[in-house]
Amino acid sequence: MKKKPAIEDLLRVMAKLRSPTGCPWDREQSHRTLRRHAIEEVYELIDAIESRDDVEMAEELGDLLLQVVFHCQLAYERGAFDFEKVTRQLVAKLIRRHPHVFGKTTVKNVDEVWANWEKIKKAEKDGTHLERKSAFDGIPKHLPALLRAEKLLKKARKAKVLAGGHPSKRKLTQAALAKELFELAVFAQSRGWCAEELLAGEIKRREQQLRKREAAAGSARPNR
Repeated sequence: MKKKPAIEDLLRVMAKLRSPTGCPWDREQSHRTLRRHAIEEVYELIDAIESRDDVEMAEELGDLLLQVVFHCQLAYERGAFDFEKVTRQLVAKLIRRHPHVFGKTTVKNVDEVWANWEKIKKAEKDGTHLERKSAFDGIPKHLPALLRAEKLLKKARKAKVLAGGHPSKRKLTQAALAKELFELAVFAQSRGWCAEELLAGEIKRREQQLRKREAAAGSARPNR
């Protein structure tokens, strides 16, 4: 007798947990109450990857999958979407964004793969409420501040609007830079400040400046 796919058992168990005779805690949850759990599970998975512990990695991947299934169950209950729809959309997107694998497009290197990916992604979103009119649209708002800063700088360089973005002439090793970053956090704490919040505020200010430069550069280009 052929065994049922494990994912079917997982979906059934999740539906039971959310049922009137299920778990009180699971029944109380919403997309909003679960959002922090998803972040925690991702970080725990990263820890497992860094430790090269396959047993722990398998467990953490399961916990992350639970978050996906949980959100799909909640969405199904309110008539929005279900796990089947999420999966089919993902399969279609992967095929669509890899024309060099599933189509006739040829690529020479990874740079061309990324260029095609971004072009296809932009075409998918154009004309929808997800359309990205700025190079800075799509940066996750809740990224840790330092990661968000790196994303912002990367997109600014790509959009060629990073004024004064030349590398510093200071010659710091990675170890020295790491030490300096930590000392800055120590200094902020000694003043009763939150380094994360300070950087987040500065990123917001810089992003506004970069968006203005982007808009000015766009208006300065002749219409074709």
